[in-house]
Amino acid sequence: MKPTSGPAAGKRVLIYYIQFTASPGGSEYLPLLFMEECQKRGCSITLALNWESDVGRTAALYGVDLDLRKIDVIVIKPKKRFLDRLDNILPFYRVWQLKKLAKHSDVCISAANMFDFGQPAHHVVILLRLFGDNLFHDFFIHKPPLTGFPRFKQAFRTFVAETFLRPLLGIRSTRKILADQREHIYVPSRYVADTMLKFYGPFNCTVFYPPTMFEPVLKDVRRDPLRVVYLGRIAQEKHVETIIGIVERTREMSGLDLSLHIAGSLDSSPYVDEIRRMAEKKPWIHLVGAVFDKDKERFLLSGTYAVHATREEAFGISITEYLKAGIIPIVPDEGGSTEVADNPEITYHSDQEAAGIMTRLLSDEAFRKKQLAFCEQRAKVFSKESYMSNQRKILDRILSDAQIPRNEEADR
Repeated sequence: MKPTSGPAAGKRVLIYYIQFTASPGGSEYLPLLFMEECQKRGCSITLALNWESDVGRTAALYGVDLDLRKIDVIVIKPKKRFLDRLDNILPFYRVWQLKKLAKHSDVCISAANMFDFGQPAHHVVILLRLFGDNLFHDFFIHKPPLTGFPRFKQAFRTFVAETFLRPLLGIRSTRKILADQREHIYVPSRYVADTMLKFYGPFNCTVFYPPTMFEPVLKDVRRDPLRVVYLGRIAQEKHVETIIGIVERTREMSGLDLSLHIAGSLDSSPYVDEIRRMAEKKPWIHLVGAVFDKDKERFLLSGTYAVHATREEAFGISITEYLKAGIIPIVPDEGGSTEVADNPEITYHSDQEAAGIMTRLLSDEAFRKKQLAFCEQRAKVFSKESYMSNQRKILDRILSDAQIPRNEEADR
């Protein structure tokens, strides 16, 4: 890889991420692509991780071209067990390490939500459950607030942490980082931006859709016109039982022998066991287990419809995969998946409405073709080419911001 010359050449970029596990997903793909682009622009890179990672193996899995000899990888989690446990509660040790590294960097990027670098930085929102803010997580998933003594206990702990512990340890909370207009936040959907705005108040943000790896190339897969597919984790928050109920209702309404094929890890858990029992009673349900690479591509290309049931979805990578595979997804009217599909005609409020949409798709050929054509066009928004174009624009701004003199007061 030959770096190009330009305003970014020679810039020192600090990127923080959690850990690379070589398991495909948008959150791992993004920092790798950021590093690849920064190297192309002649930047030097320091990669700060919570834990040791095989960065080279993960980059190879994603097909990302990195010169690892020119990346300084530093693990910032404490090695001593006692300190590690304390740092899990309040990330004081990681913050101290990042602040030290930030003093020698021209630009700081967190690819793992908001983190305190001690100076203005760029923060990419990924998993909302990793915010380190339980109150926001409960708000995001619509969990009712605590009452009575548990609420008092929670409020007291928050008061102590925000009033004494964080100031003493020199750690800004998520709320304080967001309130600082010098910080810039990149959110995976307008839905996330709106939800954060309701909870935290105004903050400086840009909607930046994450990268999605899936790009189908196979041509010889037969598509079953009566096959509904689901790809993802088989977990309570994915509401697979709701998907089963919608398909069952559609079978009754249409009189057609629809089948539902569920791809996801079947590792034993009470919820997986419940789905297994449902499949045993309904022969039209097929549990195919986890699928990867070409098996995943064949699985998706064999389907015609998909049903999504998670309403608290920050983005919805599986929806982009359905779109790219030529599948018509039926999505709820809340969450990031609604935004990804961007089509009210395949968006439902109730399970009955979802079954009605699928029944119409099965019986009205003109309607089905119209929705399929829209999905094919929508898929282009989430192509790798579209993502890379957006990433270049984002990095243009990030690296040009780095030319502005840093706030020396923030470095102390």
